[in-house]
Amino acid sequence: MNGATFFLAVNFIVAMSFSTVFVVVAQSGRSRRAALWIAAGFGVASFSALCELLVAYTEMTKFWALGAFATVLFGMVMMKIGIGELYGRRLDRRVIVIFSLASLVLAYLIYDLRRGTPLHAFLYQAPFAMVVLASAYTVLSSRRRMTMDRFLGILLLITGLHFLAKAALAVVVGAGGEARDYIHTSYALVSQSSTAVLMVGIGLTLLAVLILEIMAHQRSESEMDTLSGLANRRGFDRGVQSLLHRSAGLQHAIVLCDLDHFKRINDTFGHPIGDLVIQGFGQMLRACVSSDAIVGRIGGEEFAIFLPNTAVDRAAAFAQTLRAEALAIADLPEALKVTASFGVASVSAGSLSTGDDITEAFRQADMALYAAKNAGRNRVKIAEPDRRRM
Repeated sequence: MNGATFFLAVNFIVAMSFSTVFVVVAQSGRSRRAALWIAAGFGVASFSALCELLVAYTEMTKFWALGAFATVLFGMVMMKIGIGELYGRRLDRRVIVIFSLASLVLAYLIYDLRRGTPLHAFLYQAPFAMVVLASAYTVLSSRRRMTMDRFLGILLLITGLHFLAKAALAVVVGAGGEARDYIHTSYALVSQSSTAVLMVGIGLTLLAVLILEIMAHQRSESEMDTLSGLANRRGFDRGVQSLLHRSAGLQHAIVLCDLDHFKRINDTFGHPIGDLVIQGFGQMLRACVSSDAIVGRIGGEEFAIFLPNTAVDRAAAFAQTLRAEALAIADLPEALKVTASFGVASVSAGSLSTGDDITEAFRQADMALYAAKNAGRNRVKIAEPDRRRM
């Protein structure tokens, strides 16, 4: 077994291993289609190694040579589809079919050209380079800006350029007089070893991207209240702490709201109606708050809204708007009138540690909410300044 044959075997094993792993990952993540396409890409491309061996050791040289080209090309196209699914850039399937068929026709037409010439080398490698460079463009032009995404895009860019470099190398050192000679050349050793390294790098990076997405999705699920569609207490606290760390010294506001007589609603109309009230109130909050606000359901019928860069008087006016909107929740029995009470407090990030800031703001807003309930409910109260901290 020479060096090129060894790397062909390694490439086959590595590609099949990645194919299996991506099939497993597809069972757990939201990007199931992307993972399955990538798995199919690695699986199909793995057979190029077998085709190359059959080129060297059987009589059907042209058939298996075209098979080696086709399996690599189709594998890369499938990976491109998967990457497009992952990054929200789906290709027109007609373009994919036309490109794949045109590339196969090109490989057939140039098969009898003298190997190692610039024309043959660059025409042979061009389809591979185009597919991988298109994948790099998909990643680098996407809205996802995580370090791993950038790294994947750069790695794909390098891989696409590497195919053009392989064409230049084939011209310089030669790729064998005939297709069956390829496996015995120094060029084959360099080509297969570089492909092995880059394939492992791309496979591991894609795997990392998918695993990070699974972890982010699971964290999001753990921080989401499924009934209201809002953040739960953990998600709310995490979002507020993150924002406070980025905006020390600014003035913010927090609004606590509590649905009035919610136990009576459940007892009178039943828990399914109570759930509709929670759902409707959550939808109303999502529709009313700005995109930079953080809103969550932090208790049974208690909700919290963090309004960044907002003065307390503006927050109180906003709470009055929410109070009016609560009366208009749709799809409820006509006899049911939903009202809510609100407590508003200021949060001054930077004057204290962020943990103390939000804890004190919650305490003051809760006291204001308690005052609103004692005053008859269905109203907004602003927390009185804590003179002990002045």
